Amino acid sequence: MHATAYTYDPESRSGQVLLDDGTPVPFDAPAFDAGGLRLLRPGQRVRIETEDEGNGLRITLVTLQTF
Repeated sequence: MHATAYTYDPESRSGQVLLDDGTPVPFDAPAFDAGGLRLLRPGQRVRIETEDEGNGLRITLVTLQTF
């Protein structure tokens, strides 16, 4: 699934992405670390992997979108 980086805190390595429908979804440090990124800037397109659905949606991986 693709999304856009919305917020990112380098100290906690957590933040939020916006899904294409505008829904903000938070991610935690383990999801960020799983993608091997060192930094994330708001507005970057990212690829995410998730678990569950609806209100239980949880991001398990955040990485840069590649074509």
